Amino acid sequence: MIVRQMKHRDSALWIAALVHRLSGLALAIFLPFHFLALGLAIDSDARFESFLRWTDQPSVKIAEGGLVFLLAVHLLGGLRVLAIENFAWRDGQKQLATLAAALSVLIAIGFLTGVF
Repeated sequence: MIVRQMKHRDSALWIAALVHRLSGLALAIFLPFHFLALGLAIDSDARFESFLRWTDQPSVKIAEGGLVFLLAVHLLGGLRVLAIENFAWRDGQKQLATLAAALSVLIAIGFLTGVF
């Protein structure tokens, strides 16, 4: 009986909505760290230079790629929701969710490879 109640969670649209919410939460968690980096730039040139040298590490570059992916997922997921809410068509929602995920991956890969 519980399995029947959660069957909707197998839907691509439910997964797209979940990813959109989780990416928004992850971006909100990242924001204070972004403000900290901006504060370092204002506070002291030497501290900011030290922070910039730290960001040259490969693990930080991978995390930046993940951040770009989260931004792309959240942006494209939001555009998908706007399209669904403001246009009469509903048949292509799964295709929009898939397209948003694919574009997010391409944008993140482009960032990591230096294309963007």
